[in-house]
Amino acid sequence: MATIDPTVVELHPYSESDLDLLRRANRPELMDQMGGVEDDAAVVKRHERYLRLPVDGSGQQFRVTIPGHPEGVGMVGWWVQSDRAIRTLECGWSIEPESRGRGIAPAATLALIHSLRERGEGGVLHAYPRVDNAASNAVCRKAGFSLAGTVTDPSVGAGVLVLNDCVVKL
Repeated sequence: MATIDPTVVELHPYSESDLDLLRRANRPELMDQMGGVEDDAAVVKRHERYLRLPVDGSGQQFRVTIPGHPEGVGMVGWWVQSDRAIRTLECGWSIEPESRGRGIAPAATLALIHSLRERGEGGVLHAYPRVDNAASNAVCRKAGFSLAGTVTDPSVGAGVLVLNDCVVKL
């Protein structure tokens, strides 16, 4: 599949109508980094949490679209890490398998970084791909992140994960 022109990758604020997109993302090959597939009640709860993020100022999820796919080919978003003493931003993405390998995730992540800078966010933005997730680590490199080190995450259902702490200045 050909690499897509990054200028045609668009971000749209996550909305009530994006529940189906979230349900499509709830499959093993997309949820393996997050502890596995969720039951529908958990997906609906996550949908509601995503809708609340911009309301309470703690983040924003976006539907990622490309020409011919207004329903979205994935999501990208940011949120405030709630377990930190100082305001720390984290981001993540999920692109459907049929659309992977075309440069969509790096383009969407770069658009997300641009939107955070435009809204005046400062400091750094973190991303935490698993150390063994070559594709997500490549997204970080292509989006301008630098490797700050590694961390462990015991909170994910898959047990303790070793993650790269990738950062980009906002």
